[in-house]
Amino acid sequence: MIILQGNKLERSFAGDILFHNITIQVDERDRIALVGRNGAGKSTLLKLLVGEESPNSGQVTTKKDLSLSYLAQDSQFDSENKIYEEMLGVFNELRQTEKTLRQMEEKMATVSHEALEKLMSDYDKLSENFKHQGGFTYESDIRSILNGFKFDETMWEMPIKELSGGQKTRLALAKMLLEKPELLVLDEPTNHLDIETIAWLENYLVNYPGALVIVSHDRYFLDKVTTITLDLTPNSLDRYVGNYSRFVELKAQKIATQEKLFEKQAKEIVNLEDFVKRNIARASTTKRAQSRRKQLEKIERLDKPSTQTKKANMTFHSEKPSGNVVLTVSEAAIGYDGDILADPIQLDIRKYDAIAVVGPNGIGKSTLIKTIIGDIPLIAGAIKFGANVESGYYDQTQSRLTPNNTVLEELWSAFPTTPEVAIRNRLGAFLFSGEDVKKTVAVLSGGEKARLLLAKLSMENNNFLLLDEPTNHLDIDSKEVLENALIDYDGTLLFVSHDRYFINRVATKVIEISETGSTLYLGDYDYYLTKKAELEATLQADNVTENSQKHDEKNDYHTQKASQKELRKLTRQLSDLEELLENLDAKIATIEAEMTQTNDAETLISLQEQLEDKTTQQTNAMTKWEEIAEMIEDFEE
Repeated sequence: MIILQGNKLERSFAGDILFHNITIQVDERDRIALVGRNGAGKSTLLKLLVGEESPNSGQVTTKKDLSLSYLAQDSQFDSENKIYEEMLGVFNELRQTEKTLRQMEEKMATVSHEALEKLMSDYDKLSENFKHQGGFTYESDIRSILNGFKFDETMWEMPIKELSGGQKTRLALAKMLLEKPELLVLDEPTNHLDIETIAWLENYLVNYPGALVIVSHDRYFLDKVTTITLDLTPNSLDRYVGNYSRFVELKAQKIATQEKLFEKQAKEIVNLEDFVKRNIARASTTKRAQSRRKQLEKIERLDKPSTQTKKANMTFHSEKPSGNVVLTVSEAAIGYDGDILADPIQLDIRKYDAIAVVGPNGIGKSTLIKTIIGDIPLIAGAIKFGANVESGYYDQTQSRLTPNNTVLEELWSAFPTTPEVAIRNRLGAFLFSGEDVKKTVAVLSGGEKARLLLAKLSMENNNFLLLDEPTNHLDIDSKEVLENALIDYDGTLLFVSHDRYFINRVATKVIEISETGSTLYLGDYDYYLTKKAELEATLQADNVTENSQKHDEKNDYHTQKASQKELRKLTRQLSDLEELLENLDAKIATIEAEMTQTNDAETLISLQEQLEDKTTQQTNAMTKWEEIAEMIEDFEE
């Protein structure tokens, strides 16, 4: 069933057309990735679909009463409530139903017959509806989602206004997931999330009951969550069935086919034009030439296939080879001012290794890189470089750029003996051309600074590169170019990255950093996840086996001790009951004697009541005595 449709949408700004003739359809449970070059208008298209902006032409229609939530890149959360209180507000109607059910339960004790039957029937219907809407699980849902987004119980009473911008964006997404709208429209939902939280969100969205439309630069995330990819161009929205990786394959195949058709048509046109030119003037062939000319006029000429954007041409090369041993890190403790983040770290890097460093936020991944290059002192252990190792470093903070330099000056000042034409060519390869080279570093975007740093690094010709989050700020096209360049690099790599797709393509090994040290995995990111899961499963199985063995070893002893303890307990209870029965016999005898000695009616009534009470106690005690006596006989057998 179609829940949203956009027909022939156009959006322009100051007369410049961003895109036009865009048609989109969203069905129930669709998982759609919206991709396209930077500046293609992906975020703008999302705003048109959710009604935040209006198209210059075309229209968007939705099914009646469609519930929709939209997460913008800069979504903020303004509320006077506390975190848990705000999440609880999502279920106000459900909580009111819960209150009504409690009132109905209390009323059941005060009505009877037909009124009770009707009340019970109404209660059953409302209770079933309450259950269907998640009435018995909403509190656990809140806990699960808040914990998933790293809002643990210690934060639940925090006022929302005290949260950071990133925390507010995460909380906005958490609230949307609790609301469970029929359509979720998410613009860069993985911003402000660490790998662990992104993985949690992936698993949640895979099972989400509604439809999804997502814009994201996280290709691994798109691979896990989406099943349809829409490629936005200025003139069309091309639909591909499959996740992001499948889209890349299908688009390459499509462009290759279009290129072949274009070349074939071009040859056909050249041949027809040549025939007309050679034969139009000759009487014997002029009719055939005229026929070919009409054929030429009828041909619908194909446009030359284009990737639409100019891609960078990044390359990295080592000027001289290193020895086989590149770096050895032994029993290393890393941190700041004696505060240890991880210890001990073991690392043996060999020539041509490409090792990704992973681990939770704040564990010291960047600290490890900075410690290796000498920016931060090593707390304990040893770091030793191999023979002929020349290292280069990419700093994710981009602090090694000079703000007042122009783009051209930034590279030329670092390599003053290199001819200007070579500097310009290198900058051109990293997409700085024409007037771009005259821009000052201070006015560059994050992506432009990243490309400038990489261009600078590429000119150093080192044989060992240490890269700290090199894909931050890069668009998908630039990420793919960088990946290819590093795959072709003839040196050794050690890098930190949160981009799991990037790790999968580039890394040959993964080292995980934790408080208790490091663990090396001999494969890419998917291999690391698989092996880590296997190790955790093995550890759990070992713990179960160990606990079972301990239990078996102690079981006979504990059983024997428990039996002896139970027998002593039963013997004491039997003795107590025998004493109680003797006391009751004496009291009953006394009451019976008093009854024979009085003629007062009220006294007789009181004594009779006492006699009945003591007789009942006697009967109960005797029954209990018989049960315990049988149990003791069973133990003794």
